[in-house]
Amino acid sequence: MTRPILVFDVNETLLDLNHLEPLFDRLFGDPGVMRQWFAQLILYSQAMTLSGLRGDFASLAGSVLRMTAAIRGREVTDQDIAALGQHMRSLPAHPNAAAALGMLRDGGFRMVTLTNSPLSSAGPSALDRAGLGGYFERQFSVAPTGVFKPAPATYHHVADSLGVAPSAMCLVACHVWDTMGLQALGGRGALVTHGVNAPLPHEAVPQPDLVAATLTELAGQIIDQWGGSQRA
Repeated sequence: MTRPILVFDVNETLLDLNHLEPLFDRLFGDPGVMRQWFAQLILYSQAMTLSGLRGDFASLAGSVLRMTAAIRGREVTDQDIAALGQHMRSLPAHPNAAAALGMLRDGGFRMVTLTNSPLSSAGPSALDRAGLGGYFERQFSVAPTGVFKPAPATYHHVADSLGVAPSAMCLVACHVWDTMGLQALGGRGALVTHGVNAPLPHEAVPQPDLVAATLTELAGQIIDQWGGSQRA
């Protein structure tokens, strides 16, 4: 089987969202609200795409924080919104991310990223700040497409930019909604659960080709499945 180009999601897959919990603990007295906020952020990003509305993921994140606060009878300030943005831009890598990416790079895999977040034109990306940018040949954002993942246009944007078909790529993510997006176009999917997610067992949903609890385990499976010596 031809080895795929690995397309990594960024937020939660490579960068650790748990480092946002202290901010949510301060704002809501419950660090677990972070997961609820992130789920709503994904829901409303997808709702905007389905509704034909355009927006920026970073500003939407702040708006969803205000909505979450209103639901809970709390107030957030402009400074709180700014703090969220700063934290999102400086998320650390998962502890085993560099080791996993090193395994795949040494195996000769081509790797790129695709994120809903906008890429800064004025400085390093969140991935660069986390020390992972050097593992990837390119970093893509959905921003040029005007829609959010898992809209087909987002994956076609990467495929077209690389000069390949979607079937030549494998989406590596912590979210089934992301892996199924590329798999629906004939690509492959590799799911890392990080202890917070799981496959969706439904007959209409394409199941990930590979599933692992950690990035290093997943990297090992990718090498075993698709080999590390052949050219993509």
